[in-house]
Amino acid sequence: MRMDLKAMLYSQTQAKLAQIAQALQAAELWSEQTPSAVAMASTAPFACDLMPLEQWLQFILLPRMQTLIETGAPLPTQIAIAPMAEHVWQDMPQRQALIGVLNELDMLLNESR
Repeated sequence: MRMDLKAMLYSQTQAKLAQIAQALQAAELWSEQTPSAVAMASTAPFACDLMPLEQWLQFILLPRMQTLIETGAPLPTQIAIAPMAEHVWQDMPQRQALIGVLNELDMLLNESR
């Protein structure tokens, strides 16, 4: 039974990651150019010192979460991406769909404890 729950969580998380990628593309925030190695090595939360949030989502969050799923590693159980997105994009109503999906990911993983 426990493996079924884990598989379901991975499947649901995978679906949310795909929705985040689609929402980034729909909002025209998808980048063809990878951030610099220095930016990718940032230790600041959300790499906010060296890249915009949309690049962090695309180049750090999505690949790292994908790797966790593919390797069967534990997924984070305390995550709060949507509040950061709401702060960064507070005056951008066109980003609300993306913020909504991020909120769904937060809730999914936080409830998986």
